[in-house]
Parts: sequence; C-alpha cells; structure tokens
Amino acid sequence: MTEADGETTQTAGGRRIAVLGEMLELGDEAVEAHLEVGRFAAESGVDLVVAVGGDLAKQLALAAGAAGVPEVAMVGDNKTAAAYLHTVIRPGDTVLVKASRGGQLWQIAQSLSGQTVTNLSGQPAD
Repeated sequence: MTEADGETTQTAGGRRIAVLGEMLELGDEAVEAHLEVGRFAAESGVDLVVAVGGDLAKQLALAAGAAGVPEVAMVGDNKTAAAYLHTVIRPGDTVLVKASRGGQLWQIAQSLSGQTVTNLSGQPAD
C-alpha cells in the first residue's frame, strides 16, 4: 500500500475505501508492519478501512482508527468482507484491495465486479 501513487487514491467525489488483508510472510516484523499500514491509511485520507483476517488485521484496524480513519470495519474472511462491502459501497467510491497472495483478497474484487470468485488454483471458490 505504501507504494500507491497519488493518482490511484484520487476519487471522483466518492469515498476512499481500503480493503486490507494480512501480510503473511513478514515474520518478526509483522505486527509493526501492520500498524504502519493502518497509520498510512489514515495519512493517505482513507475514509473506510476494511481489515480482513485475524490478529494481524486487528492490529491494522486498531492503528487505522487510532490514527484517524473515520470508519473501520474488521471482518474475519473474504466472503464476509464482500458481503459487507456490497452494502456500503456507493457510486463514486474508490476501492483498493491489497494483501498477501495467500489472503486471496482478489476474491473480494471479483465479487464486487460481478466476476466468478476463484481460489488459488483459479477454480471457482466454494
């Protein structure tokens, strides 16, 4: 997320929504990295963070809220995240979906764009 340029975070009058999953390969630096991403979301003017996953996602969500993101949601899995987003996204909103490949957050993007939701092997997910 820290490599996103300013152009990718501009919206056409809508909100900035960041759907952020856990970064699974960070080892000892994992907690601090998730805290940093939460803070960065606030600094970037994100209006809503949807943190997807377990303990590391919770750290990200807590840091985002503490740093000033106006709305923060914490969900445990991709299906729940997609269902939630379908209820809150409005015309004009911009949605960034980012996580480790293992988090399979592309499933959320597929759901939001009306595509078939797939798993790691490219087969339809359950």
